[in-house]
Amino acid sequence: MYRYDEFDHDFVNQRVGQYRDQVERRLSGELEEDAFKPLRLMNGVYLQLHAYMLRVAIPYGTLNSKQMRRLARIARDYDKGYGHFTTRQNIQYNWPALSDTPAILEELAEVEMHAIQTSGNCIRNVSADHFAGAAADEVADPRPYAEILRQWSSNHPEYSFLPRKFKIAVTGAERDRAAIQVHDIGLHLKRNEAGELGFAVYVGGGQGRTPIIAKKIRDFLPEADLLSYTTAIMRVYNLNGRRDNKYKARIKILVHETGEADFTAQVEAEWKKLRETSLKLPDADLASIASYFAPPELQDRAEGWARIATGKKSDAGFAAWVHQNVTPHRHPDYGVVTISLKPIGGIPGDASDAQMEVVADLAERYGHDEIRVSHEQNLVLPHVALADLEIVYRALLDANLATANAGLITDIIACPGLDYCALANARSIPVAQEISERFGSLQRQQEIGELKIKISGCINACGHHHVGHIGILGVEKKGAELYQITLGGSGDEQTSIGQIIGRGFEPDKVTDAIETIVDTYMGLRLNADETFIMAYRRTGPAPYKLALYGEASKAA
Repeated sequence: MYRYDEFDHDFVNQRVGQYRDQVERRLSGELEEDAFKPLRLMNGVYLQLHAYMLRVAIPYGTLNSKQMRRLARIARDYDKGYGHFTTRQNIQYNWPALSDTPAILEELAEVEMHAIQTSGNCIRNVSADHFAGAAADEVADPRPYAEILRQWSSNHPEYSFLPRKFKIAVTGAERDRAAIQVHDIGLHLKRNEAGELGFAVYVGGGQGRTPIIAKKIRDFLPEADLLSYTTAIMRVYNLNGRRDNKYKARIKILVHETGEADFTAQVEAEWKKLRETSLKLPDADLASIASYFAPPELQDRAEGWARIATGKKSDAGFAAWVHQNVTPHRHPDYGVVTISLKPIGGIPGDASDAQMEVVADLAERYGHDEIRVSHEQNLVLPHVALADLEIVYRALLDANLATANAGLITDIIACPGLDYCALANARSIPVAQEISERFGSLQRQQEIGELKIKISGCINACGHHHVGHIGILGVEKKGAELYQITLGGSGDEQTSIGQIIGRGFEPDKVTDAIETIVDTYMGLRLNADETFIMAYRRTGPAPYKLALYGEASKAA
């Protein structure tokens, strides 16, 4: 895990001091809101529907137990006792007093955390595969490269006032767990035929009101050229991106309107001028940063297999949790544990201060002091010995954190929606809760199998509904909430944008519609191994439209 150097400490502490002065001037009336707004946004402070919100950066989703305990303390002392983990691998506090925000940032700085570039038209928190450094299918750990991009982009004068916000994601496995094809830049770490590390480079992906899948503009970029090539992309975007219309300002629109071939040619031409400069990554710098992410020394624990077998026989709940929430680790005696923040009927992504402290304790005792935040709004312990799984499970069970639903229908992604967000048109949380309760039976969830539901409360798509197997978008129609349903989306290595299935549904009919869709799938699938997304791609939307809308759907 990266540790701050002297520059990092000075940089973050100076920002806290500057922001404290700005808040004092705002509270005294010296600064009006219009002048204060860009200053607070530079420090992750939003004004939401009912109160201020603070968004804290968790670079590439990695933190340790000390940092998690500090997040818990902030939730307890400055908020209402909980935090909300987001699809950008960050955490948000929904109720801080403006006067307390400088103190919160000061407390974060003490544990090497901050809220810089969690807002604004800049390069946002760089995200990565939440199983990085642990997954059995990984080619290489993507986090050192995410850290390089973080350092390079932080307060970079050329990228502080981009046409629009900019998001980068990195993955190091064939299975894309970072949704790189719906990012402004997506980087897939891979090896070429000679065994050299490099990146497949995707550009121009995104969701929002114009969902677009990124274009692969380079199949293999040498590792040392990461910054020069990324700089070339950013310069082409900064020069040509729209600034007259924020809805057309994202790089995805530039790539679309320019054309993939012409855009790629512009990037390559710019890169040709840059690649021999100091932006080429020296081997020594790569090795230095990579050393911070060296995997922990894992001792062989062969007894774990027998302990798991015994535990499964005696406890069906433990067996289900291991099956659903434990993923193979690169070391055969270890597992990667997903801690679901989706209890049945709960608010997706929320964790109380007490729950955060339980996770911190488990990471310290059984997880080599590492915790991850996933873009699916869950937490992860990446290095847990199989021999310790039952102990970890019991502790999570006591904290209401042992829901065995990772990847199942109740593992729902949802934005805060109209309960908090000033931009939202409709509520997301109550819809997620009702669907979760309807499908709460573990047996039924297991019969349905992998099915990802994602809910957004407005077209900005913070709930990633476009890439949900079932996506739900809340809209406003004649002053009332209405929910559009999309089917067939996916955010993995086979990325697809969901199709709108038909007219929207009133709030009290959404869950019934989801049940109709699920029942239709169960009747269509060829066998228990055919997942929802596989079945949908085989049949297309017609049978689902018929089930939802009857014979009228045929005419449409």
